[in-house]
Amino acid sequence: MDYQQILENIYLKIQPYAQVGKQADYIPALANVDPDQFGMCINTVQGEVFMQGNATTRFSIQSISKVFLLAMCLSFEGEELWRRVGKEPSGTAFNSLVQLEVEKGIPRNPFINAGAIVLADVLLKHLKHPKEDFLRFVRNLCGNDSISYNEEVARSEREKSYLNAAIANLLKYHHNIEGEIEEVLHFYFLQCSIEMSCHDLSNAFLAFAHYSPFEYGEIKLTSSQVKRMNAIMQTCGFYDEAGEFSYLVGLPGKSGVGGGIAAIYPQRYSVAVWSPRLNQKGNSVMGIKALELLTTETEDSIF
Repeated sequence: MDYQQILENIYLKIQPYAQVGKQADYIPALANVDPDQFGMCINTVQGEVFMQGNATTRFSIQSISKVFLLAMCLSFEGEELWRRVGKEPSGTAFNSLVQLEVEKGIPRNPFINAGAIVLADVLLKHLKHPKEDFLRFVRNLCGNDSISYNEEVARSEREKSYLNAAIANLLKYHHNIEGEIEEVLHFYFLQCSIEMSCHDLSNAFLAFAHYSPFEYGEIKLTSSQVKRMNAIMQTCGFYDEAGEFSYLVGLPGKSGVGGGIAAIYPQRYSVAVWSPRLNQKGNSVMGIKALELLTTETEDSIF
């Protein structure tokens, strides 16, 4: 498969979408990002790397980091984790309070904000040095020790985090947060602020494409757990647009409001794409179109 030529074809075909959507301006630090950027990177399980555009430019990965949170929490808690968070698509906005209240403080899945806030609470219980330990795991996954948080972005999110604070308080009311709310929210926003490039993200997600057990320091997952993580990415990885993404693209993945998307084709490749302009669901317009074209051009998806 000539992936480099495919990436070049994709870049040309997505140009009509270059001015569609807008960056996440409700987070002040993200509103200042140049929206007219696009990067894409593919890593094959054979070790090949193919890049296009701004593939080495770092950006705030935002909710994509929830995949790394989930991997760590599954390693520590195993099946017990699912007593505190569900595995079902939400069908509502990623920051919805209504569903959480109706379901008595049990988030529908680990990738909506409520679910990831619970995961942040879980890690605070298990890690002696959460900030350092989480970052070390991400660095190990992508093989880049220069990856770091953007504390300006984290502060920016906390300043405008009215809904997330309400979610955390509702979780606490239903006894689904054990730690102090402010500590949990601080760690939640910090891990969302990690900056990576498409090249970094594609490297990191390659671990989930192998469908084999992996071990990164104290974080260990069985092949069964890796497969189940991919299943949750398939059904819940794109907020309330997960069904549409499955229909158009047909790959497990996770998006973030920083404009990034990471996805995998099991036992073939991992791919990351970034373009800051978002649609109304909070997903990258050009990113989704690029991944749709990828599975169209290769004539292959997981289905």
